Amino acid sequence: MSYPGYPPSDGYPAFPGYPPTGQESVYPPAGQYTYPAVPGGFPPSGGGTYPAAPPNAGFPGAAGYPAPGGYPASGGFPGAPQAGGMPPYPGGPGFAVPPTGPGFGGYPQQAPAQSYAGGGPAQIPGFPGGQVPSPMPGAPAAVVQFTQGTIQAAPNFDAGRDAEILRKAMKGFGTDEQAIINVVANRSNDQRQKIKAAFKTMYGKDLIKDLKSELSGNVEELILALFMPSTYYDAWSLRHAMKGAGTQESVLIEILCTRTNQEIREIVNCYKSEFGRDIEQDIRSDTSGHFERLLVSMCQGNRDENQTVDYQKAQEDAQRLYQAGEGKLGTDESCFNMVLASRSFPQLKATVEAYSRIANRDLLSSIDREFSGNVERGLKTIVQCALNRPAFFAERLYYSMKGAGTDDSTLIRIVVTRSEIDLVQIKQMFTQMYQKTLATMIASDTSGDYRQLLLAIVGQ
Repeated sequence: MSYPGYPPSDGYPAFPGYPPTGQESVYPPAGQYTYPAVPGGFPPSGGGTYPAAPPNAGFPGAAGYPAPGGYPASGGFPGAPQAGGMPPYPGGPGFAVPPTGPGFGGYPQQAPAQSYAGGGPAQIPGFPGGQVPSPMPGAPAAVVQFTQGTIQAAPNFDAGRDAEILRKAMKGFGTDEQAIINVVANRSNDQRQKIKAAFKTMYGKDLIKDLKSELSGNVEELILALFMPSTYYDAWSLRHAMKGAGTQESVLIEILCTRTNQEIREIVNCYKSEFGRDIEQDIRSDTSGHFERLLVSMCQGNRDENQTVDYQKAQEDAQRLYQAGEGKLGTDESCFNMVLASRSFPQLKATVEAYSRIANRDLLSSIDREFSGNVERGLKTIVQCALNRPAFFAERLYYSMKGAGTDDSTLIRIVVTRSEIDLVQIKQMFTQMYQKTLATMIASDTSGDYRQLLLAIVGQ
């Protein structure tokens, strides 16, 4: 599949992530952008349990949910900087959920964003001694996810008219950044691709090269990310997380552990066609051990996506996970990989519920105890997405801006990739978890045209 304007052979030398052929080891150019060794890192993990799930949260109430925080601090990534990185989460229980609001002291559950066919969920009785009960009758038929992006396709769209606006904004002395922002922040990704094609047809010039010559810094990176086809942007992010010295494991986890089967298969194909490389081979050469196996499993794009929950299987899987970890000396890592890499997200959520009854401990806490390093973070990301995907991204956004310095690469990537999917829900979870709006934190952590464009995408 070809992506006009982003041929790998041409390169984009002035922009980090677009090195010319033969200079791929220099990313980014020295002194141009400050990218932490591992962007974003992951927030710290801790102990404790969650209160029972609120009514109508979708799945049966759990006996206890995992420790607040959810992730080890960024210092857990090899080479992650201490100063300017992601400092530990401040004192206090979990995510600072307003005392009167719903949610948990730690990782919140998916609540109003789900509905179930056939009434409320079936209740699972406790099963003493870890014994799996007989099959559960009356499991709900399906889970329907309702998500919404902050960017919608513009009505009465005219690619030629937008191309003309962008041309005028870049012609002559100075650049009308506001005109550029007004266009790119209010068009869908598909519409931006049509603008790019119309620009070349009308003026015989490459829009991306023109934008690069007029812009710089974070606003340039953000606008170029917006003009990348979404699949290409994910593939590009993965490629540059693995090229050169060091590996940005948090980027691999964030993308490969959260995308749908179709998205992953398209990313794998794009990675091959655009960069001439096999993503599985790159993963194998850049990672190792159980983390490597988890990522290889993820890039197959074969997760079960049946939305019907089999509660009997959830109980069996929960028992299997308990016996592979807490219930034995040592850990059977392959069992965790098998269950978490292959079951659907609604099925995994039911497994988390059942696990807390068997183990008298939540699954995230058990993963904390049984694993370490990148494989721990990858497994926990999968579980957190099963519980509440918008909350996972809200947490990543928070820690990209918290403390000294900003991890602009992570901030840009999440805002761009979720802008047409579930950024509305991410904003809602952000407010619930941190008692401030995403827009407020962006406004206080960024400046200039970069701030204006981010706020225009996020919406007030």
